[in-house]
Amino acid sequence: MIKLGLIGFPLGHSFSKNYYLKKFESEAIENVEYDLYSIEDINLFQDLFGNDDKFKGFNVTIPHKQSVIDFIDELSIEAKEIGAVNCITIHRKDEKVSLKGYNTDAFGFERSLTPLLENHHQRALVLGNGGAAKAVLYTLTKLGISYSIVSRSSENGDMTYSELNQETIANHTLIINCSPVGTFPDIDKCPDIPYEYITDKHLLYDLIYNPEETLFLKHGRARKANTKNGYEMLLLQAEKNWEIWKNNF
Repeated sequence: MIKLGLIGFPLGHSFSKNYYLKKFESEAIENVEYDLYSIEDINLFQDLFGNDDKFKGFNVTIPHKQSVIDFIDELSIEAKEIGAVNCITIHRKDEKVSLKGYNTDAFGFERSLTPLLENHHQRALVLGNGGAAKAVLYTLTKLGISYSIVSRSSENGDMTYSELNQETIANHTLIINCSPVGTFPDIDKCPDIPYEYITDKHLLYDLIYNPEETLFLKHGRARKANTKNGYEMLLLQAEKNWEIWKNNF
């Protein structure tokens, strides 16, 4: 039996567990199980895989995407540059155990974004500067798209929400919400930007996938902007995780 799992805290409803269990069933993948491991203290992580050699890999979610790096022996190029890990493989040789960390969020974001990009999408506004933004910023740099980070505090970004005006919105036709504002159950909330300046030249991308259409995206659609939620990004990174793990079985 091969064990895979998700570590984070707290862990409520998990997309990952449902996704992989359905995948295993539909594709007749046997002898692989996936479960949730709610770990508040990241120092408990080593006991989890260290005492059970059936573990071959993990997903990592908040709040451990950065702190787990202390337990990683090798980082992929993108994980090193982003400074966050959401996928881990466990390698065992003789009695030595080594871990490699990856960031597949960047892969999922890039693959889901690029088909929507047009020539005029040269500058982006990134709403929020938390952990979710790290893979986004890495991808924008890779794609040659300049960006400005919008935060509630001037210390955490290039500008604050109150500084956004018509000129700023006009000059940034790609707007990406990396904040949790608008996530279920707070579906009546959205980032505080001047939506009246959004046009049909804009692309609004929300990392949130629940609800399917956030208020942020509704405002964009009302102004004829192209819109995209984070669900495809989630699917793409999940499949990339499986590809990475499978090569380690």
